[in-house]
Amino acid sequence: MLSAGLTLIFSMLGVLNFAHASFYMLGAYVGQALAVHAGFWVALVLAPLAVGALGALFERYLLRRVHSRGALAELLLTFGAAMVIGEGVKLVWGLGPLPANIPGALDGPLFTLYGAAFPRYRVFMMTLAIAMLGALAIVLRTSRTGLVVRAALTHPATVETLGHDVPRVFTTVFAVGTALAGLAGVIGAPLAVIEPAMADALGPIVFVVVVIGGIGSLSGALIASLLIGCAQTFAVGSTASAGSIAASFGIALPDAWSALTLAQLAPVLPYLLLVAMLAARPHGFMGERTRDA
Repeated sequence: MLSAGLTLIFSMLGVLNFAHASFYMLGAYVGQALAVHAGFWVALVLAPLAVGALGALFERYLLRRVHSRGALAELLLTFGAAMVIGEGVKLVWGLGPLPANIPGALDGPLFTLYGAAFPRYRVFMMTLAIAMLGALAIVLRTSRTGLVVRAALTHPATVETLGHDVPRVFTTVFAVGTALAGLAGVIGAPLAVIEPAMADALGPIVFVVVVIGGIGSLSGALIASLLIGCAQTFAVGSTASAGSIAASFGIALPDAWSALTLAQLAPVLPYLLLVAMLAARPHGFMGERTRDA
């Protein structure tokens, strides 16, 4: 869901938003604050709207002013915004972690498979993510709104001639992208630690997903998310070591390397996949090959 929001912003606006993970963190904090007073379901609706409204203001009064200066100015602005959001979170909520509880209706196992219980909340997260991706695909590919949005990216002058407000379209797209980040923060908070470093922990992985899937491709982001998630989960649950894997290929590793387990290498796997993808297929799974490529 987080990668889809970043992909939407880049594919429609051409802006690689370095502050995207910070909007995710802001969604988690705002959602936790709302959940304490009004409950999880109210927070699930209001927190993404609040983060999306903040994203709209950011695009309208800051990002739009530097758009004509090129990608470097946009990158610097979004990087600065990430720093400001991070420090603002520390000022408002402090440095310590905050709890986020799973709602009672979604607590507990939904079914048991091979002796392992699968939680209801994870099924809820998966269902919501798939529904969000399906809704985005339908809106962008089949609706009149999606047609206007896609046309505004490639032919803004023509779209304006037809009576559409192109800057407002761009603001709406950026708001939707940041709202998706806020929604990801709300539903991800009960399974993560809400603390100021959560954006730094997840931000690099999001960019890895977007690049592996293909920059600008929502379906590619879904494929890359599943690939990285399955690879890391398999690695964490595996007892194999680097030495045993190398030995199966007839390769002998030094003792210091052979003792490493796959579980220890799990945090590095997404970046290894990124390097392999850039070497073999630089445009990603579903990205469009450029003429220079």
